[in-house]
Amino acid sequence: MTVLRIVFGDQLSLDLSALDDLDSCRDVVLMMEVLEENTYVGHHKQKIVLVLAAMRHFAKTLRQRGLTVDYVRLEASDNTGSFTTEVQRAVARYRPSRILVTEPSEWRVQAMVEGWEALTGLPVEIRSDHRFFASRARFAAWASGRRGWRMEHFYREMRREHGLLMQGDQPAGGEWNYDRANRKRLPASAVAPARQRFSPDETTRAVMALVERRFSDHFGELQEFGWPVTRSDALRALDDFVEHGLPRFGDYQDAMKAGAPFLYHSLLAPALNLGLLSPLEVCQAAEAAWRSGGAPLNAVEGFVRQILGWREYVRGVYWTLMPSYADKNALHATRNLPAFYWTGATDMRCLREAIGSTAKHAYSHHIQRLMVTGNFALLAGIAPRQIERWYLAVYADAFEWVEMPNTLGMAVFADGGQMASKPYAASGAYIDRMSDFCAGCTYDVEQKTGPKACPFNYLYWAFLIRQKDRLSDNPRMALPYRNLAGWSRRREAEILAEADAFLDKLD
Repeated sequence: MTVLRIVFGDQLSLDLSALDDLDSCRDVVLMMEVLEENTYVGHHKQKIVLVLAAMRHFAKTLRQRGLTVDYVRLEASDNTGSFTTEVQRAVARYRPSRILVTEPSEWRVQAMVEGWEALTGLPVEIRSDHRFFASRARFAAWASGRRGWRMEHFYREMRREHGLLMQGDQPAGGEWNYDRANRKRLPASAVAPARQRFSPDETTRAVMALVERRFSDHFGELQEFGWPVTRSDALRALDDFVEHGLPRFGDYQDAMKAGAPFLYHSLLAPALNLGLLSPLEVCQAAEAAWRSGGAPLNAVEGFVRQILGWREYVRGVYWTLMPSYADKNALHATRNLPAFYWTGATDMRCLREAIGSTAKHAYSHHIQRLMVTGNFALLAGIAPRQIERWYLAVYADAFEWVEMPNTLGMAVFADGGQMASKPYAASGAYIDRMSDFCAGCTYDVEQKTGPKACPFNYLYWAFLIRQKDRLSDNPRMALPYRNLAGWSRRREAEILAEADAFLDKLD
């Protein structure tokens, strides 16, 4: 009997559990491009091109291996526009005995899949996604009974469990974490390496034309599209990073430089999140570079921690706490997202640089996301759901399972400390220390108040004042609140008034 096997657009791996024990003579692989998935948020044009082009290439790979692939294109006249209705149509075409799918990466799609049995009258088997280091159940078991969840604790268990960067039962080099060595400011004379980018082939160019026709009003530009859309190109991107980026990644992973959006970062998250690369092979490639002397331990450990630690951790947080996690708003933030997040039209150079790069490349690295766009949203009191939907829309690597916890938990502290031990709030001094953005800005980062003062400066203190009842007992916030304790009521009121005046102009 025929089995209908579903492959979603972020499951482009030949070792996908939905493809295990496949009978190539009988079974059908269904892949679907549907309007609903491209419009539930206004995805960056490059994100749509990336996913659809990678899907089309993967379908070709499956056919070359002798599999029957029913591929529903977005532009097909009979495309009904949603996963559920396309599955129903496929069931009518093939009369399968059952439907088989690897667990989806996002909650809303999982809910769809769980409803298919009732709609089709067929058994639906949902298999675990073994492309991650930790299953959903593994993380839930780790989290159960813990008063606080901290990525560092989970990361150490993953290191031991998978034997990465270990010397026997001890961490390589004698320490688990080399983060203190990874916070250097980029020297003014440093020249970032040219990075491997990929010219769109015929398939990708066709998708680009489709996107310009169908999604012309979406955020972002297509001119600089250069993401890998095939397994072979993703492997080339991995090799490029290990050779050219990884050796200095550790030292400068928190640095920012105008006109240099990539620096030493891996640029591998889009390929990882689509399934073109596996996290294990990426971590093993980095570890091999250290063992052969090609990259220092602080760089390799910092990179492995992002994947084996952070990436796995946020996935666990997402699946353990959804669906209620999406509505978290511990700091009671309600301000609307400013229009400049979509246009980049702001006098604040750091925000202009980060948003402009995002429009051009569908990318900015984690410190720009956390300490520029995220920090501003935190200090300004932007409604968590609005900034979260923005992050989901604008980045090529943004899938809800990884993007939502990073936004709600890290960027705007909406979960009240479930993920992070303190809000990542900072004044302009941090941005000045870690970047060259403040040079030439309309505002003066050295001025704390007044019309020329960097808005991050008074917004930072206004945030602390407003959130005093919620945050002053946090041990990691003790120093700024000790400073604030010496302020007069008049000084507090002046800071709040200046912050309100600036924010009101945004509206």
